[in-house]
Amino acid sequence: MQSTDLGNKESGKIWHRKPSPATRDGIIVNIIHNTSDYHPKVLRFLNVAFDGTGDCLIAGDHQGNIYVFDLYGNRFNLVQRTAQACTALAFNLRRKSEFLVALADYSVKCFDTVTKELVSWMRGHESSVFSISVHASGKYAITTSSDTAQLWDLDTFQRKRKLNILQSVGIQKVFFLPLSNTILSCFKDNSIFAWECDTLFCKYQLPAPPESSSILYKVFAVTRDGRILAAGGKSNHLHLWCLEARQLFRIIQMPTKVRAIRHLEFLPDSFDAGSNQVLGVLSQDGIMRFINIQTCKLLFEIGSLDEGISSSAISPHGRYIASIMENGSLNIYSVQALTQEINKPPPPLVKVIEDLPKNKLSSSDLKRKVTSGRVQQPAKSRESKIQTRILKQDLTGDFESKKNELPDGLNKKRLQILLKGYGEYPTKYRMFIWRSLLQLPENHTAFSSLIDKGTHVAFLNLQKKYPIKSRKLLRVLQRTLSALAHWSVIFSDTPYLPLLAFPFVKLFQNNQLICFEVIATLIINWCQHWFEYFPNPPINILSMIENVLAFHDKELLQHFIDHDITSQLYAWPLLETVFSEVLTREEWLKLFDNIFSNHPSFLLMTVVAYNMCSRAPLLNCNLKDDFEFFFHHRNNLDINVVIRQVYHLMETTPTDIHPDSMLNVFVALTKGQYPVFNQYPKFIVDYQTQEQERIRNDELDYLRERQTVEDMQAKVDQQRVEDEAWYQKQELLRQAEETRREMLLQEEEKMIQQRQRLAAVKRQLKVKEMHLQDAARRRFLKLQQDQREMELRRLDDEIGRKNLTENQEAVAKEMRADADAYRRKVDLEEHMFHKLIEAGETQSQKTQKVIKENLAKAEQACLNTDWQIQSLHKQKCDDLQRNKCYQEVAKLLRENRRKEIEIINAMVEEEAKKWKEAEGKELRLRSAKKASALSDASRKWFLKQEINAAVEHAENPCHKEPRFQNEQEDLSCLPRTSQLNDSSEMDPSTQISLNRRAVEWDTTGQNLIEKVRNLRQRLTARARHRCQTPHLLAA
Repeated sequence: MQSTDLGNKESGKIWHRKPSPATRDGIIVNIIHNTSDYHPKVLRFLNVAFDGTGDCLIAGDHQGNIYVFDLYGNRFNLVQRTAQACTALAFNLRRKSEFLVALADYSVKCFDTVTKELVSWMRGHESSVFSISVHASGKYAITTSSDTAQLWDLDTFQRKRKLNILQSVGIQKVFFLPLSNTILSCFKDNSIFAWECDTLFCKYQLPAPPESSSILYKVFAVTRDGRILAAGGKSNHLHLWCLEARQLFRIIQMPTKVRAIRHLEFLPDSFDAGSNQVLGVLSQDGIMRFINIQTCKLLFEIGSLDEGISSSAISPHGRYIASIMENGSLNIYSVQALTQEINKPPPPLVKVIEDLPKNKLSSSDLKRKVTSGRVQQPAKSRESKIQTRILKQDLTGDFESKKNELPDGLNKKRLQILLKGYGEYPTKYRMFIWRSLLQLPENHTAFSSLIDKGTHVAFLNLQKKYPIKSRKLLRVLQRTLSALAHWSVIFSDTPYLPLLAFPFVKLFQNNQLICFEVIATLIINWCQHWFEYFPNPPINILSMIENVLAFHDKELLQHFIDHDITSQLYAWPLLETVFSEVLTREEWLKLFDNIFSNHPSFLLMTVVAYNMCSRAPLLNCNLKDDFEFFFHHRNNLDINVVIRQVYHLMETTPTDIHPDSMLNVFVALTKGQYPVFNQYPKFIVDYQTQEQERIRNDELDYLRERQTVEDMQAKVDQQRVEDEAWYQKQELLRQAEETRREMLLQEEEKMIQQRQRLAAVKRQLKVKEMHLQDAARRRFLKLQQDQREMELRRLDDEIGRKNLTENQEAVAKEMRADADAYRRKVDLEEHMFHKLIEAGETQSQKTQKVIKENLAKAEQACLNTDWQIQSLHKQKCDDLQRNKCYQEVAKLLRENRRKEIEIINAMVEEEAKKWKEAEGKELRLRSAKKASALSDASRKWFLKQEINAAVEHAENPCHKEPRFQNEQEDLSCLPRTSQLNDSSEMDPSTQISLNRRAVEWDTTGQNLIEKVRNLRQRLTARARHRCQTPHLLAA
């Protein structure tokens, strides 16, 4: 028994030499986990579980270390450290690399063995989870604790349902039935319910067990087909329930030393179709007993009182048993080794009864003859001669019987008789019989040395020529062919070796040693003389086949000759593939049952028999392609007829052409070391080997040179890529620089435009400020004028009141009136003088304003000119708009001039009327103050002249204004003459009244002229503003 200590290693080999479990205990390997810390201690394994293939298992210890053991690949790996004890494991999920582990904190986690990462974390239990059951599809899982059971969806890792129960009724186990959609729930009160997984509908409930053998169920197990349920507890009784009939059909009583059952599990078998017959029962003494539930016989047991078992798991295919021992170690058992005594072949069904001689000798004579070994000479009777003949025959029979004796108690003659009777060997014992017939030595050491040499260079690219889907099968085929090539160099150059070995590799893919030795035995015995004409097909073997075919079926051979079909076409394809292309698996196995049981010439006779049994379709073939297709594909042919024909050919073929006279008898492989195979033309193989080595060296040189060229090309490409990247980078930098420059130019243009708009806004603000100042000043002047006019009216009212009320002071009034008139005259003169001064100042201000406006217009025109240069289209639009505005302004100006002319005409008419009225009144004036009136008239005329001159200089009135002035002069001259003529005739009161009215008329005329001037200024400003507005819009 091998023992492996995991220690602190995270990966390694499970065993270091090929295990050979003994029949006594069947242990493959014992796995322990000891820490190498300062205080070493043993880490106890707690749970174990197999995956769906049965070749891998997962185990967890009480510190949370979880290991995966690959029994096929002989490797173990530490896949997770959970830092807490695991209470249950499941490794048969739909995603093969994932597993579920229940931890001591009542949670369930899913990890990946490849990436070693956490996939999901499922919570919801309030007590320790002691069971995890996975659905056959791997989509759902049930986790069970003492108080509840929960159904999980493993695709989303979400909880679908939760089973709640009363506190008084606990849960024993909830699990899926294998290969079905049914959930079985078992409670502590022995009630068992079956539920539908999808709908959770209760399908049925099992009845209560009989009171005579009532036990409290603790553990349960179900067969692979889900038909039988085994239940046990604290008793040595086992209850077997039939789930189809829903009744208890058998009670099995275990031995008396079994007092309680701790674990139950059925042992699968490849040939029972799921109806498992062997049940493993783990009792309180730590021994697991395997019994047959039909015969109630104890088959074997594992564990002992000293090394007891605490829990156990059986692989799905029934080859391994993993048991956790009470000392914390892990034992892996081989079921094949444990059942070796049970699976011995049955005794032969056919018994041979030998005939006794008619004349029996006495015991003393027989003893004497047998002991001496020859016949006595004196007694030469007929009887003695007959007796002697019988003794020789018996000795020959004893020799042949010893020769036919095979290992493991088999006899070749009896097997041949059995084979002729049934046509094939039993499927269950076929491999065992083949191993006995071929007398395989099972040289583990020699085979391991061949395997350790690795994959042969001739089969490195085997998958390219033979693309096999199964990677495992391809790997086994590659190893087997490499071992054959290392055994003999001829097999590295044999092109048909994969075709020859493939059916045996597929049959023995789980035992590579047996596969190699079967193929080697086949080559040594049934492939004799195949390699004498290497690398050509075996001409001598094909000639034997052709001679036999010519003897038994000349017509078919002549048909082959007529169509140029040689033995290389109708015989060699069958031999190099050993009939695997033209037969099904069952037919091929039946054929090789007969081949391995007979002389090596049986294989050649099979080729002849196959052609003869297919003569009808072959005679109908006329094309070479048809013949090739026929011998490379399956045909409608009964293999039993072919085998009978082979036996007939073996008996009826003459000795001179019979292949058995040219082929040696069967020779088994030698024990310990394999024999040397050199039955081939060595010089050809050596020459080919040398040529292949030379070609291989040339290829290596070529590959090195090509690698050098490729490296240089890669460097050149890399340099080119770097250069292109540098140029692209420079181009990007240049484009970025150009983009930056364009952005700067755009920003500068925007800044210039913003500055221009800001300057225009400033100008507009200044213009508006000037307009506001001008309007405020005018409003202030108008307010002063209105105040003065109100003062004058107030004075006039007072004077009028005084004239009406105070008659006695007439003289004084007249004096005051004169003084007032004088003062008013002086004020009027001063007012007119100040007005003249103000007119000059106003004119200067207007001039300055016009100059500023002209400057603003000039600046605006410059800007407009720049803008017109940038955009011709805008210039045209602006020109059209300006023309339109100019026309409107001109039209407004013409309208203003027309209205001014009308106003002036009206003023002239009003003035003429006033002058006529004044002339009539002045005719009545006969004032004594002629000189004063004359001086007043001259001063008024002078002031009017100055005002008219200023107005004419500022506004350039129309051509009617000079005429108006001339008329005014004439009219002004007229009163003076009339006044001079009539002054002597007027009285003083009339003269004073006339003077007052003249003053009033002058004031009214001045006011009217002032209003006209203001109206003209407003119209001019409005026209100028309208003219400037289009330029601002264009800007």
